[in-house]
Amino acid sequence: MPRGRRGGRVSALEGCREEEAPSAADAVPSVLWASGQQPEAAAELILLRGIFEIGRDSCDVVLSERALRWHPVQPERPTGDSKYNFLHKEELIELKDIFSVKLKRRYSVKQQRSGTLLGITLFICLKKEQNKLKDSTLDLINLSEDHCDIWFRQFKKILAGFSDRPKSLKIVLNPQSHKKEATQVYYEKVEPLLKIAGIKTDVTVTEYEGHAVSLLKECELQGFDGVVCVGGDGSASEVAHALLLSAQKNAGVETDSILTPVRAQLPLGVIPAGSTNVLAHSLHGISHVVTATLHIIMGHIQPVDVCTFSTTGKFLRFGFSAMFGFGGGALALAEKHRWMSANQRMDFAVIKALAKLRPEECEISFLPFNDPQDLEERRAQGSLKSDCNDQWQMIQGQFLNVSIMAVPCLCSVAPRGLAPNTRLNNGSMALIIARNTSRPEFIKHLKRYASVKNQFNFPFVETYTVEEVKVHPRSNSSGHNPEEEDGPHETATGSSFPWNVDGDLMEVASEVHVRVHPRLINLYGKSMEEMNDSKVTCSCL
Repeated sequence: MPRGRRGGRVSALEGCREEEAPSAADAVPSVLWASGQQPEAAAELILLRGIFEIGRDSCDVVLSERALRWHPVQPERPTGDSKYNFLHKEELIELKDIFSVKLKRRYSVKQQRSGTLLGITLFICLKKEQNKLKDSTLDLINLSEDHCDIWFRQFKKILAGFSDRPKSLKIVLNPQSHKKEATQVYYEKVEPLLKIAGIKTDVTVTEYEGHAVSLLKECELQGFDGVVCVGGDGSASEVAHALLLSAQKNAGVETDSILTPVRAQLPLGVIPAGSTNVLAHSLHGISHVVTATLHIIMGHIQPVDVCTFSTTGKFLRFGFSAMFGFGGGALALAEKHRWMSANQRMDFAVIKALAKLRPEECEISFLPFNDPQDLEERRAQGSLKSDCNDQWQMIQGQFLNVSIMAVPCLCSVAPRGLAPNTRLNNGSMALIIARNTSRPEFIKHLKRYASVKNQFNFPFVETYTVEEVKVHPRSNSSGHNPEEEDGPHETATGSSFPWNVDGDLMEVASEVHVRVHPRLINLYGKSMEEMNDSKVTCSCL
């Protein structure tokens, strides 16, 4: 069709629709449903219909309540021609996958303000392989100003109806994360997508450890729809801790001893810009900046369990996972060599911690997890005993490592996760205990995390699903000398035990009590089960 006539044909189609609105089945020819079209789509209310050029084809485009469908315009053929249906390939995108719409114009040197209209550009979120999301565009070419304006306004109205998508975000950026790449990651990959989506942002660059806590403590967050952290696991955990502290303060909860914390008021987005990115990887199934950004733009929300850490009745912090023993000692060593790059100092610390590997003598008490669904079934069957639901269990001895995790803790070196049987929001924690064994056997256990084999299939490894854990080191008598240079337990106080909480060092001299609190914070993301169930909605882009 000549370009000069395209606008006229579109207007004729619209005029017909305005004079006498046809039924959905009449308005869209039956040929549209001939190439794999779902029958229920014919019952959808049609909002607009017209002719656009898509790619190199003139297409009949139909906008309904849920999807945008199109197929190439074909010359009329005799009735009953069997080849007719096979020449029509229909494409579609679901409206929920569109995150922005712009008028497409061509500008020349003399046209600085208003260029020549070419049509409409739709910005789309596509699901690719391995939980990855990708941004793409679809150009609807038509030279008619009036026609494009009608379609543009309709698309804007549709997008405004997605009320769960953020309009304004507070960005917390840690410039020191990983190889100091967080700033580049944000301004080159994240900010352009947020601008396309029309999301307003307010960026704060953190200057020191704990800056995010003091910042969000004083910041007025009422004007924001969410908070986004650009950094590694330590940064993300710090911002989550700050949001939850702010929620307790606003609710009047005493923060010295938090037994039943209130939920965070704003969702948190995590842009992976660290060395391991465990939280982002666990949340999205992949450590990918564009995927994390698109989950934020699309307003995908995932409630996540959070732990509280306390000692002798005093609240310490919020967190998602923790390691004591080898994991805490290795981090303490790494923190003393901050002059190295992140990867170098962690590799060095792991090797040195393995060379000085010694068990900790401690007592571990835990409250086993009772699945609420199982409890209801047992109550219905009358087999629930009142004395078996809240019985603490206790084990003691020498342990090389103790892991407590409320999230799966996926990362590149542990693709199945450090706690593969844990979910983001099932109200439980994984307690993984490695008892004293030889150094070669312990190294075999660590290497298993990088393979598909069961990393827990060792006689010295025990796993439990729990609601609460208490770890009580008996004394610093396991052979570690606090005065020894570069010793795993050398601390400022000389008597504290190092804990690795979400990649941050926490030093505690006495018992640590860990509780899990179901769905305490919302994170921008989608469960991997939902991602795997969803389908790619458009194969043409």
